[in-house]
Amino acid sequence: MTTTASLADTLWQTVSPHRCQLGESPFWHPQEQTLYWLDIPGKQIFRANTYMGSVETWNMPSEPGCMAPAKDGGLVIALRDGVFRAADWGEPLVRLATLDYDPAHMRTNDGKCDAQGRFWVGTVDETRSLQNAALYCIDARGSGAAHVACKISPRSGMSTANGLAFSANSRTLYWADTPSHTVWAWDFDPLTADMSAQRVFARFAPKPEGWQWKSAAPDNGGHGVYGGRPDGATVDAQGNYWVAMYEGQRVCQFAPNGTLLASLTTPLLCPTMVCLGGEDLKTLYVTSAGLSPSAAEQAAYPLSGCVLSTRVKTAGLPVNVFQDWPPG
Repeated sequence: MTTTASLADTLWQTVSPHRCQLGESPFWHPQEQTLYWLDIPGKQIFRANTYMGSVETWNMPSEPGCMAPAKDGGLVIALRDGVFRAADWGEPLVRLATLDYDPAHMRTNDGKCDAQGRFWVGTVDETRSLQNAALYCIDARGSGAAHVACKISPRSGMSTANGLAFSANSRTLYWADTPSHTVWAWDFDPLTADMSAQRVFARFAPKPEGWQWKSAAPDNGGHGVYGGRPDGATVDAQGNYWVAMYEGQRVCQFAPNGTLLASLTTPLLCPTMVCLGGEDLKTLYVTSAGLSPSAAEQAAYPLSGCVLSTRVKTAGLPVNVFQDWPPG
């Protein structure tokens, strides 16, 4: 692994030299002691033994939007055209559910499991012309076919599903609409999966007109010009909400009441999602985007697309796992 110092003197390590086009959905697998993540347009899933520095790659038949480990082994994976179950790494994909959208121009995006073992999956319209992002809950704990419930309607005016996380006590659900620079919160009933009392948890300043990545000057990390928009998120053991700020070069940590506790500058222009892992769950992992064809931007941010890590003071929560029938 290589190391680099960020603008805020945080020591970052490069977990893997592989550069994703759009890295997302990282999670730490406690039984395997491995880090998982995926590349959406690259149609690949990765897992790394961070102690040995080895990385395995698994090619997908279509774009994976998000994934989670399953209680009885393997993964649950949301691909472009549905939700699938794999009994183990590299095993055949078995369809669990088909979501109600047209995969010709929409796909799955950010998602994860709740503490009860239900898999939550958001969507995004790739044309960016419709405000029809939705959030689905897939429950496979009962006998028979998995039950799919649309928890946030495609008519709710959201554009890009992101920032999904559950509070430490499972009583709050967080969800971000990236283009509107807003993280929302709902009261959440963990038994019924009902959501109520929608409110703004955090709202960020919009991108200034005419903003370009070159204006994200190294002397201020770009935060005085544009702090980015909320992408993928996680919650730590104290209930703090961590969110990657796309085009903002940073990761923000918020207290449960919405107070900004920390802003960690990264050497990435576009961090995409975070998770907490490692043996003590105090390693912060950050995926990133490497989509830009600009040679100048690639030279300015040579780690774009890589997964980075740094140590933090507050431990994370163990990843929530997908629960199949029969419940164990």
